[in-house]
Amino acid sequence: MACASFVKLNAASSSWMGQKSSLGKRSPGSSTRRVSLSTRASSYTEELVRTAKSIASPGRGILAIDESNATCGKRLASISLDNTETNRQAYRQLLLTTPGLGEYISGAILFEETLYQSTTDGKKFVDCLRDENIVPGIKVDKGLVPLPGSNNESWCQGLDGLASRSAEYYKQGARFAKWRTVVSIPCGPSALAIKEAAWGLARYAAISQDNGLVPIVEPEILLDGDHPIDRTLEVAEKVWAEVFYYLAENNVVFEGILLKPSMVTPGAEHKEKASPDTIAKYTLTMLKRRVPPAVPGIMFLSGGQSEAEATLNLNAMNQSPNPWHVSFSYARALQNTVLKTWQGRPENVEPAQKSLLVRAKANSLAQLGRYSAEGESEEAKKGMFVKGYTY
Repeated sequence: MACASFVKLNAASSSWMGQKSSLGKRSPGSSTRRVSLSTRASSYTEELVRTAKSIASPGRGILAIDESNATCGKRLASISLDNTETNRQAYRQLLLTTPGLGEYISGAILFEETLYQSTTDGKKFVDCLRDENIVPGIKVDKGLVPLPGSNNESWCQGLDGLASRSAEYYKQGARFAKWRTVVSIPCGPSALAIKEAAWGLARYAAISQDNGLVPIVEPEILLDGDHPIDRTLEVAEKVWAEVFYYLAENNVVFEGILLKPSMVTPGAEHKEKASPDTIAKYTLTMLKRRVPPAVPGIMFLSGGQSEAEATLNLNAMNQSPNPWHVSFSYARALQNTVLKTWQGRPENVEPAQKSLLVRAKANSLAQLGRYSAEGESEEAKKGMFVKGYTY
C-alpha cells in the first residue's frame, strides 16, 4: 500500500543528504526536467508504525534475551549449569512468564530457538508475551565474521535468505527484528568497516519492513580501548551519518524503525570515567546531530555497564524532553542479578522473577526521568565488561 506521507527523495535529489535539489530546474535547451521520486509502498507500513509506537511507549523498554546458544551457555556456566536446551528453556521461561512484566517491558528480543519454544505446560512463549502486552521480536543476523581488506575488523552476515526467514518469523508471531553489527575504535575504524556496517543495516532494515517486521538498527560502537569520550563522539557521529544515508537510499520508513545505539562513553580502559550527566550530554549531542525526529524510539544497549550505571545514564538522558522515546534494550543490565538469584533451582524462580521486576521498574523510572539509585544493591553496581562483547 503506497503511503503518501512517507515519500522519500532518492539520493540524487535529496537535499536532506546535503545535496542540491534539481527539482524544478531546466537543463539548457530542453523542456522541464522530470524527476522520479522513490515512494515507500508496502502493505505493512501502517502496522510497522503502530508496532514501533507500541514498543516506544512511556515508561517501557525492551528485554533482550536473544543470545545465541553459545552465549547463553556462558551465562548458564556462570551458575554452574550445563548448556542444554532444557536449561535454556527453563531460564527463558523464568523471564518470559514473570507476572506483571508488561508494565515495564514493551518488547522482548528472542533467539530463533526461543521463538518456537513453549513453556513446560505447553504454552507458546510468544503467547506468554502477548498476554502481557509485550511485542515478540527476533534476532535475525547470523553473527560477526572477519572483514577482508580491513584493519582486523568484522562484518555481520545474514542477508542471504533473510526475506524468507523474516516471513516465517512473522507467521510465528514476531513483529520486530534485530540485527547487530559492530564498529571498533582501536581498529580505526576503517572507512570500509563503517560503510559495510551501514549498508548491511540498511539492507536488513528494508527487507524486514517488506516482511512486516520493525527493524532495530544497531551499529554498536564497542567500548574496547583507552580513548576519551570525544573520540567516541567523533566515531559515533560518522557511523550514524553513514547509517542514515543508506537507510534513505534503501527507502526505509523512518517512522517504522527503532534504534539501538551505544551510549557515548570513554573507552573502557580510559583512565577517567565519565559521570551520568556527561554521558547524557555527549550521547544526546550525537543523537540530535544525526537522528531525524521521525524515528520513534532510541532503545539503548547497556554496553558493558553495571545494572545501576546503565540505569543512571538512561535517567540522566531523560531529565529534559527529547524528540524521540529514549529508553532501553538491555540484556545483562536486566538479567545479571536475576541469574545469580535463580542459580538453576526451582525454588528460586519466584525470587528471581521479583528481582527482574525490580530492575525493569528501575529502568522504567529512568525512562521517565524519575530514577534514584538510593537503595541499590552492591550486586547491581558490579560491572562486567568483556572485551569485544559489550552486549
